[in-house]
Amino acid sequence: MKKFAAVACLVLVTACAAQERPAQKAAAGQGAYPVTLTNAWGQDTLDKKPLRVATVSDGDTSIALALGLVPVITPDVVDGGTVPEYKKQAMDKLGVTSLKTYDDTDGTDFEAIAAEAPDVILGVNTWAMDTDYAKLAPIAPVVTYAQKKDADTLPWQERLKVAAKALGLSDRAEAVISANRKVIADAAAANPAFQGKTYTYVVVHPEQITFMSYANQDPGIFEELGLRKTANAADYSADNNGVSLENLDQLDADVVLVTYPFGDEGLLSASELAGNKLFQSLKAVKNKHVAVVPSQNTLSSAIAYPDALSSSWVVEQLAPILAKAVAGA
Repeated sequence: MKKFAAVACLVLVTACAAQERPAQKAAAGQGAYPVTLTNAWGQDTLDKKPLRVATVSDGDTSIALALGLVPVITPDVVDGGTVPEYKKQAMDKLGVTSLKTYDDTDGTDFEAIAAEAPDVILGVNTWAMDTDYAKLAPIAPVVTYAQKKDADTLPWQERLKVAAKALGLSDRAEAVISANRKVIADAAAANPAFQGKTYTYVVVHPEQITFMSYANQDPGIFEELGLRKTANAADYSADNNGVSLENLDQLDADVVLVTYPFGDEGLLSASELAGNKLFQSLKAVKNKHVAVVPSQNTLSSAIAYPDALSSSWVVEQLAPILAKAVAGA
C-alpha cells in the first residue's frame, strides 16, 4: 500500500508542479488563440487563453484541478460535507482550502455562474449539456464533447485532452495521463493474477441492480490492470443496464464487485443479496471471488465515473480489494 500511495502522489505533483494559479503566467504547451470550439450543439470561440474557469460537474472540477487551475465556481456536490481525499490533496497542492460553489440541487445555477464572469465553462463531464448548453453559451464559451453519445462513453483521458486543448494546457494534460499510466502499470506488475480475469461491477440502486460495467462503459482502471469485461457486458448499455432478480446469473464473471451506495435503501440490502439463491449459485460467489466496494469513502462512485483526478487514488484503494477477490480470500 505504501508503494501505491507514494506513486499515486505523482499525479498531483505532476499536475500541480508549477503551483500555477489562474492569473499566473501560462504553462508550457499553451495553444495558439483564437481557438474555435466545435461541439454537438454549436461553436464557440476563445479569443485568448482563458484564466477564469467555471465548471458544471464534479468531473469537470476534477479536470480543472488536475490541470492546476482553481475554478471560479463549481457545483456543490460534496456528499455529507466531506471532500474526497483525492480532491483535498489537489486543493492542498494549489493552496486552497475550499472552492466557491453553487447549489446544484435543482440543476445548474446559470445566474451564479454568470455572476463570476468566467472566461470559459468546462462541461466535458456532464449529462445535462443537452438542456444546459443553450443557457450556458451566452455566458461564456463552453468546452464540451463533440457528440452527444460521448456523455456516456468518452474516456476520462479524452475528456481531459478536450479541456486542456481549449485551456492551452495540452502538455500538462499529457503529463497527468502519463503519471496515471505509471501508477496503473506498477499496480498491474505487482498483481499478475489480474491478467485475463473477467469482471462485473454491480451497483445496487434503490430502483434496480445496475450492470455498471456494460459494454461501452469507460473501463477506468480495470482493463489497464489486466482484467476484461465479462461477455454478458455486451447485453447492457447506458440506456439498458438494469438486472432483474430473475437474471442475476448475468452477473457471473471471474470476479464480481458489488457496491451499496444507498445502504439498506437499495433494492436489496447486502445481506439480502448475499442470501439470494440465484446469486449464491454464481460461480464467482461459490468460489468466493466476490468483493464489496465501500461507498462511504466515495470509492464506488470514483470507480463508476473515473476522472482525471481520482484515477491513481482509485488504484491505491481498489488494488487490494481486487487482489483478495481474485485470490478468493
